[in-house]
Amino acid sequence: MNYRVQPTAQVDETAEIGAGSSVWELAQIREQARLGEGCVVGRGAYVGTGVRIGDNVKIQNYALVYEPAELADGVFIGPSVVLTNDHNPRSVDPDGKQKRGGDWEAVGVKIAEGASLGARSVAVAPVRIGRWAMIAAGAVVTKDVPDFALVVGVPARQVGWVGHAGVKLVESAGEPGVWECPQTGARYRETGESTLIEADRVMS
Repeated sequence: MNYRVQPTAQVDETAEIGAGSSVWELAQIREQARLGEGCVVGRGAYVGTGVRIGDNVKIQNYALVYEPAELADGVFIGPSVVLTNDHNPRSVDPDGKQKRGGDWEAVGVKIAEGASLGARSVAVAPVRIGRWAMIAAGAVVTKDVPDFALVVGVPARQVGWVGHAGVKLVESAGEPGVWECPQTGARYRETGESTLIEADRVMS
């Protein structure tokens, strides 16, 4: 075994755990879930049936990742984050009978490469969170989030852009639509409504 699982964690025998990954105390990983290499699943975290997780993903303590969520490489899930899977949740059907697994259709949250969700934020499925986006602590995401977007609040709204370093970008003086990272100096450019890409892809 080339990964680490603490004795109190529950990992189903059909789950796949990539090399170098760690599953900490009281975490639960359900049937057919797949974790890539170098992942960290914190204390008390939950990974649902069939969830797909890329490489180098961090799922912090007590986060709940319900199926059929998909997390790409380098995603960060903060403490007590919730990824839901039912847009119209009910315990019982209209006749008062308790709903079972086959009585509703699960919808998932898709999180693209490098995106981060702050502590206690909630993503209400079905939504997609774009590449390198940053979801502020406590935010409630109810619609798709663009690549590199910084969103805050309930419901979440965009208040700016972030770069690969996670630092809020500042607009370049004299270059409308060009944004710079104050930490790394990396440049990004808006290419349309709610769209940002790395500047070296469009600038010489």
